[in-house]
Amino acid sequence: MSIQNHPIDRRITKSKQALMDALLLLMQTKEFKKISVTDIVKTANLNRGTFYKHYEYKEDILDEIIDDVIADLIDSYREPYKNTETFELRTLTSSAIKIFEHVSQNKEFYSLMGKSNALSGLQGKLCDVLKEVTLKDLKGVKFNPKINRELQASFYVHAILGMITEWINHGFEYNSNYLSEQLLEILKSRQGEDVFKLT
Repeated sequence: MSIQNHPIDRRITKSKQALMDALLLLMQTKEFKKISVTDIVKTANLNRGTFYKHYEYKEDILDEIIDDVIADLIDSYREPYKNTETFELRTLTSSAIKIFEHVSQNKEFYSLMGKSNALSGLQGKLCDVLKEVTLKDLKGVKFNPKINRELQASFYVHAILGMITEWINHGFEYNSNYLSEQLLEILKSRQGEDVFKLT
């Protein structure tokens, strides 16, 4: 039964991806509120019936894009400590840092973050999401009791998103590996030996 559904599922995925790609492409040159369903389906080379099989409004596409990007952002953020019991910053390697690779793979989306009114407030939402992940996942083992954990989590998250914002503002002039190497060097320059236990 799953074999019979597979081609249908693939067609649905392909159609939805085409609609998402079309919307992101249109948002590069047009205000979101001025983009019509007709614009989206023409750009995607699909018909209106296909659009309404999957979505009621164009906002539904944008919401799904944001949800997908955030889910992938969280996965890439967790990559350095996935499947480990402890995570030491001093043993971190640049190849384990995947968050910049995630941004590179979603350039069309992230390039809109600072210029589309439809995505206003998104950077704050990303900060909140990653801060929550940090506080939930990482518990200090060697931890300075004078440091407020929430402030420390905010420090790390804002530092990473600050690098991403700088990267976007400079037209992605560096590759993702370079950003990972730079983040690692910045963390090493703090000369800390932070060790976190995963919960």
